[in-house]
Amino acid sequence: MTEWSKPKPASRVVLQAGAAVPAATPHAQSGVKWVEEPTEFDAILLASYGGPNGQDDVIPFLRNVTAGRGIPDERLEEVAVHYRERGGVSPINEQNLALKEALEKELVARGIDLPIYFGNRNWEPYFTEAIHQAHADAQARKADDTEDGEPPEPTKIFALVTSAYSTYSSNRQYREDFADALEHLDLWNEVQIDKIRAFFDHPGFVNPFIEDTIAKVRELQTEIPDLDLQRDVEFMFAGHSIPLTHNEVSDESDEHDPEVRGTYEQQHVAVAELIVDAVLKEFGVSEISWQSVWQSESGPAWQKWLEPDIGDAISELDESKKAIVVVPVTFLSDHMEVWWDLDNEAKEEAEGRGLIFKRVATPGTHPDFVSALVDLVEERLKGTPADQRPALTSYGPGYDVARARRAAGSGGFRASVGGLLP
Repeated sequence: MTEWSKPKPASRVVLQAGAAVPAATPHAQSGVKWVEEPTEFDAILLASYGGPNGQDDVIPFLRNVTAGRGIPDERLEEVAVHYRERGGVSPINEQNLALKEALEKELVARGIDLPIYFGNRNWEPYFTEAIHQAHADAQARKADDTEDGEPPEPTKIFALVTSAYSTYSSNRQYREDFADALEHLDLWNEVQIDKIRAFFDHPGFVNPFIEDTIAKVRELQTEIPDLDLQRDVEFMFAGHSIPLTHNEVSDESDEHDPEVRGTYEQQHVAVAELIVDAVLKEFGVSEISWQSVWQSESGPAWQKWLEPDIGDAISELDESKKAIVVVPVTFLSDHMEVWWDLDNEAKEEAEGRGLIFKRVATPGTHPDFVSALVDLVEERLKGTPADQRPALTSYGPGYDVARARRAAGSGGFRASVGGLLP
């Protein structure tokens, strides 16, 4: 049995003749923003971050996450305690398998015959294993339709990445890891991978947050007599913090505009405003008190990240507040950073100040969210025009083909697929 591991960074990019985008499906190779021609995919790759499955996995997993940064195991153990508290098992694994099962059922219900493979950036099953299996299975299916002596068509994979927003870590970093996998497997010319567009403002992603935010307010109405929504409650929209340098170049334009700063941050604000508007309408009030906050900051002390940290924001709340409602707007599921940073640390900070703490559920396997992800698959299968793709904010639908981004990782630009070269 093959031993799979996280591959080394790819050392090259392979472009097909006349193509502007590496390892992309034919209609995406030109670099258009939206692919408005139908694409026949062979498989879906549910692509996620990954997490350990036991105590022995924790440090090796964290080494993968921090590869190339030279962080000693002693420092990693400081983070490992979060996983140790849960027996070394990250909840993200079970949650992704549940999402995969829900997606498979939705595909069948719609008559879409596409297999789903599950792979991770940082732990088993790795992208290399998932892409290898998807390619082998697709080629086996195509063998009967290929004449003797003719090579089969490349395997076309739609990468359903479990990150909704636009920034390096939720877009380019995944595409870099796909390139690493293709080079490791020697499949540059045999596999094509298109990544799902940004979907932070798709109704099926936003509506579950709205639904449970309203539910949490109703809970407070039963717990706090004569609740005054504006005076008594602080709404905090928690996003995963990123370095300011990544935020500054997180726009999706073809050419980076220095006047357009902080698209990642502003996307979160736009989603928060949608939820706030829904709460105002539901409860018939003209105003509520809310703010954007950030969590899960990591990295060296000299590096500046998006602020304020949620813990600091809670500590600075006006003493008149009686409760906080935390909406984790970055996150698709209740994984480790939701469980530890919010359900433990933020909750402890709130309750230490005598505040009732309510944390809104992430979309997870909510039917609207599962349906939305399959909608996003169908957009590409049908070549849906951009002006017919749902988006609740002025940003409009994200691009199918990543632009020539200036956002690079700490080691500079690495080989990547599914986007124009920088």
